[in-house]
Amino acid sequence: MKYTAVVLAGGAGKRMNSDVPKQYLELNGKPILAHSLIAFQNSDVDDIIVVCKAGDEDYIRREYVEKYNINKVSAICVGGKERYNSVYNGLKACVDSDYVLIHDGARPYVSKDIIKRNMEEVVKYHAVVTAVVATDTIKIADEDGFVVTTPIRKNCYAMQTPQTFEYKLIFEAYDKYINALESGEKIQVTDDAQVMELYMNKRVKLIEGEYTNIKITNPSDMR
Repeated sequence: MKYTAVVLAGGAGKRMNSDVPKQYLELNGKPILAHSLIAFQNSDVDDIIVVCKAGDEDYIRREYVEKYNINKVSAICVGGKERYNSVYNGLKACVDSDYVLIHDGARPYVSKDIIKRNMEEVVKYHAVVTAVVATDTIKIADEDGFVVTTPIRKNCYAMQTPQTFEYKLIFEAYDKYINALESGEKIQVTDDAQVMELYMNKRVKLIEGEYTNIKITNPSDMR
């Protein structure tokens, strides 16, 4: 079976208050993106596809693939305006992949154990997502900011990446989603599992993540 990691590295990182995209900022001696790519390089995935913003392809190849000897990178492709466009482009760049791990390049501390669990569990469940139990009480609010309900905390999970799927299932799900958007439907999704849930009527299995597997979003996250 062939496992492909699609690493998303096309974000602007506006909330970082930096002129440099957050995935290129240095963290503990290496750019954030380098940590993510090295994690997959050192895993059992077969190849890596990097999705970046237009014009950064040579920079990615020179400063990441070549500098850090990430020889599993099989393609560097251009992302799109939204995250879902970038994922779709990454999926289209896959060649003969049986399973695909979709990962945020701004999650630098994804561990070898998390990657391994994703690879093992997707074979059994076809669609799995990394998640951690919410540590704070969650409130559901209405449009006016008033609390509607308080879900049971043990049933609430914070999503992480990678989110891993049988390739043909997630590609078909994204293909249907993109076609729906192009037809004028207004459906917002915030992660890959939601696309699978909406368009493939497929149950998605939660697997154990780690609280250290955070996504760098704000300046305080760097600390």
